[in-house]
Formats: sequence, C-alpha cells, structure tokens
Amino acid sequence: MAGRFAPSPTSDLHLGNLRTALVAWLLARGSGRAFRLRIEDLDTTRVAAAGDVARRQLADIAALGLDTDGEVVWQSRRLDAYATAVAGLETYPCYCTRREIAEAASAPHGDGHRPYPGTCLRLSASRRAELAATRRPALRVRAGGASWTVHDVWAGEVTGVVDDFVLVRNDGVPAYNLAVVVDDLAMAVDQVCRGDDLLSSSPRQAWLAVRLGGEPPAYAHVPLAVNSEGRRLAKRDGAVTMADLAARGVTAGQVLTRLAASLGLAAQDEPVTPAELLRRFDPAALPREPWVVA
Repeated sequence: MAGRFAPSPTSDLHLGNLRTALVAWLLARGSGRAFRLRIEDLDTTRVAAAGDVARRQLADIAALGLDTDGEVVWQSRRLDAYATAVAGLETYPCYCTRREIAEAASAPHGDGHRPYPGTCLRLSASRRAELAATRRPALRVRAGGASWTVHDVWAGEVTGVVDDFVLVRNDGVPAYNLAVVVDDLAMAVDQVCRGDDLLSSSPRQAWLAVRLGGEPPAYAHVPLAVNSEGRRLAKRDGAVTMADLAARGVTAGQVLTRLAASLGLAAQDEPVTPAELLRRFDPAALPREPWVVA
C-alpha cells in the first residue's frame, strides 16, 4: 500500500504544490502506507532543463522533511509499460482537432477535459481513410458510455460518465489519464492525494484501473491554493516557491510552519516537524475552502 506525490517538472513547486505534498505525506504515513514520488515528465519535451526542475522539486520535498520510500519513478522511462497497457484495451483512432471537439462536445469538466461525443467511432471506412491521409490520429479507449462512482475522503461519492477519452495523443505521447493509472497500479499506489481540480478525472481513471485488471485507489482531493483574487496560485504571484522565499531569508522550516498553519495544524510562527504534524493530523478536520495565499 502506498500514497504518492507526482509533480510535473514544468516549473518549481509553489506553496500550493508543497501543501498538497504535505497532505499526501500525512495521509500516507497516518494510514501506515509507504510514500512514493513520481516525476510526470511525459509532456516536458518543450520545457528547458526539465530534469533540473525535477531535481529542484525533489530537493524541496526533502527540505520540508518529507521522507519517501523506494526509487523515484520517471514516466519518460516507462513508455513500454504504457504501450503494453494500450495493447490490452479496445481502442480506435481519432482524427478530430481540438476545435472540432470543442464545437461538438459539452462544457469541459473541472480538469479541463471535454467529454468526447464519439465522432470518429462512427466514421465510415472511406472517411477514415480520407482523414488518415492528412492527419495523425490520437488513440481513444472505447468506453461505451460507462458511468463510474468513486469515493473521495472529503468530497464523498463522485459519479461521472466515462467518455471515450484519449490514451495516446496524436504526437505519440501517452496521455495523462493512461499514464497515471498504469503507474499507480505498478507502484502499488492505493491512495491518491492531489489538487481538487483533478477530482472530475477520478471516475474515468478508476474505470480504467479496473479495465487494466487492478483496483481503484482511495481518493483525497485537496482544495487549491489561490491568490488574493481567487485565481489558482502561480509563479507570477511573487515569492511562492522555496527558492523565492529562501532569497528573502525564509527557511524551509518556516515554509513548513506556514503550510501547517494553513491546514490548522500549527500556530503562525510555531516551529514544527513533520512527525509532530503527523500526531496532530485529522483528515476530517482539513479545511475545505481554498487557501488564499496573501
């Protein structure tokens, strides 16, 4: 049994990311689970020095005192595992552009995913051949309009329609919804803690886990950190990364205190350790509103 934290090395971790990592660690350790790290670097080919970013992310986690188990998993080294998983699923090629999907599909879910209306499933052989001559296809799973319910620690039961979502993008890169499920099964992850912007993706990921012969994990989606205007926290909001804060004389221990205070686990200036926070942690008492980082 394990929990995990799985950042993408597109930029340094900000306070919201670090807060989610802390909650994931507390949930895992508090339930007797291992705590593992994964670098989700499949979509970082256009990010300069993604490897350096990932190493800084790992250093930030260590600086907070969050110990981990096992080796760090890098998605870019697991392409064969994703290909094997896809080979065992019922799939079909999709030639739709993003614009065509946006025009045909319903409104996007909280994670930005637009349910696919099944356009390419109904193509004639001649039309499919015509499109194949000019477009590279993505690969979609055939879900048959399934519906799936998951249980989240804080949101309760969440039910969603499982559309024919993308498994492999048209550039050949395995899609997020495939990779995270394959990796979690391989890493024995049975507790997924992440930002609540990804809550709506859980039903289709749980459905896929079962199709791949596994069991869905327990889910725990943490409210996001936002700026004073209510927008998701980002680098542009000032000193929000460990490096930014260190340049202002803020230590890693002080960052941990700030994160703990936002969770109701410490006073504003109280020195704490992860072990102390673990003794105080009660999942039921986690604040359910977004954390406004002033």
